Amino acid sequence: MKTHHLIRQVTFEDLDRCYAIERAAYAGDEAATREKIARRIREYPEGFILCEHEGVVAGFINCGATDDVDLASEAFKDLEGHDPAGKHVVVFSVAVHPAFQGRGFARQLLEAFAARMQAMGKHAIHLICRRRHIDFYAQYGFSYVQPSASQHGGRQWHEMVRELERP
Repeated sequence: MKTHHLIRQVTFEDLDRCYAIERAAYAGDEAATREKIARRIREYPEGFILCEHEGVVAGFINCGATDDVDLASEAFKDLEGHDPAGKHVVVFSVAVHPAFQGRGFARQLLEAFAARMQAMGKHAIHLICRRRHIDFYAQYGFSYVQPSASQHGGRQWHEMVRELERP
């Protein structure tokens, strides 16, 4: 039996499922609120893609765009300072529901997201991650930058960047 999945841009109808995935994938205060996710869908749907498996949203990536990257900025996670024309994107969440983890969905999302951002003329993708995910992101073209000043969720984070090719 063939399984069906697709990568697509988020719609507002995906809000509750994306919020459930965010809560399942991130611990405590690391998870974005339903209101933050709703704002990201409303204000920058171009930077919010998801992966559907057999009609069920399995995971997603969302971001904001800027010319002035500050990965420690909590305000930016609320899209304060977001500029759709910004040449850099800052990833807020790479989240795959635990029931779908280990099946390549994050890889598919990251590859599709990078291609989409490159097609939109972005110069680089920035993110912060936990130490245990550094090698994972390195597999997909991200380079380690430094420990982050971010104290998001009261935890230590690490900054990574993936430069995108420009025409």
